[in-house]
Amino acid sequence: MNSNKSGKKHTERWNIYRNIPLDYIFTFLKNLDMSTSVWVLYLAFKGMNLWQIGILEGVYHITSMICEIPSGAAADLLGRKRTVVWGRLCTAISCILMLLSGKFWGFALSFVIQALGNNLNSGSEEALVYDSMKQCGREPEYLKVNGRINLLIEISQSIATVAGGILAERSYVWCYGASVIIALLALLPAVLMKEPEITQEIRKSGGMIKQHFVTSFRILAENREIRRIMLYFEMVFAFYTVLFFYSQQYFYDMGLNKVEISVIMLLGGLASCLGALASEKVYGKAGERTQYAAALVIAAGLAGFFLHRLPVSVVLFVAACFSNALLYPIQSISLNRLIPSGQRATLISVGSMLFSVIMILLFPAAGAAAERIGLSGTFLLLGALQLVMTVLFYRDSHRHK
Repeated sequence: MNSNKSGKKHTERWNIYRNIPLDYIFTFLKNLDMSTSVWVLYLAFKGMNLWQIGILEGVYHITSMICEIPSGAAADLLGRKRTVVWGRLCTAISCILMLLSGKFWGFALSFVIQALGNNLNSGSEEALVYDSMKQCGREPEYLKVNGRINLLIEISQSIATVAGGILAERSYVWCYGASVIIALLALLPAVLMKEPEITQEIRKSGGMIKQHFVTSFRILAENREIRRIMLYFEMVFAFYTVLFFYSQQYFYDMGLNKVEISVIMLLGGLASCLGALASEKVYGKAGERTQYAAALVIAAGLAGFFLHRLPVSVVLFVAACFSNALLYPIQSISLNRLIPSGQRATLISVGSMLFSVIMILLFPAAGAAAERIGLSGTFLLLGALQLVMTVLFYRDSHRHK
């Protein structure tokens, strides 16, 4: 009898832990998005100026702001696996719309659906992995697993960056068509995942939407450290995102073609792989200082673009990619340690919503500034702003210790 129970328990643990290798496959396919490195150039090719491109990115983040928390609640209350599957379907539809559209509003609809798809995947996937490990008693290994996940993200995005540039040089149809096929392939590992027990327990207890939100926001209101971690990291990620996307146009203005730009993006991706690999060791040695040092490197990368020297810009871009990748596992473990399982996806989504709010303001503002003073001057202003904010957060953190 005891032997049977032990065997059954072992099988159940293996079934839930199988989510981890399945998520590795899912993560690789999800991030193998050929359009990532060329979408700014594609929209410019379709007649959009930098201001319109900034507005479209704003549309994306407005949608994210509206849908992020409801999508996280859906993952907590209805199932993490289910929302992950819905997210991939939205991504495929978004890519099809990008191909078929020729006007601003068509692109805007595509961005709305893409944002919804990413919302459905963001908090739900992270919560599914963390709670799967928690259920198996392997929670202490999460930082290592998250580092591997981020490594796979960087490898996949690096491959997609080069492949996307090569395909786009031939035809944008090839580039976006490949993105549709890969989004559909990613459905297979998602469908094979098993729902963690925590979601089943919430369903059995008749988890009420209102009570769920009340509990989630009470936790957020009472825990200052959760709020600080969310705001700081999402601000750093937002500044890096502006650097990453507008650098496409920056390098293009310097006379590089799409393949050459893709090679630079590949170098950045390789640096990001190293950053993801190094995150656990660097954080183990440097601790909290890691998050501030990495932010300062990104700020230096932004400001250094003002020099408009290709070798310098490439080195700074690569350094910023490395530093940004260091931060993702650190942010994830810092938050997940503080958040209860029943509210995990919802509160992770609050952080993503903060990112969207910042991007709604920052990305169009950067595009408008670039139209007036050029991308180099805009990068210099952004670098100075991030430097000031990093120093302020550092001082605030030490003041409350």
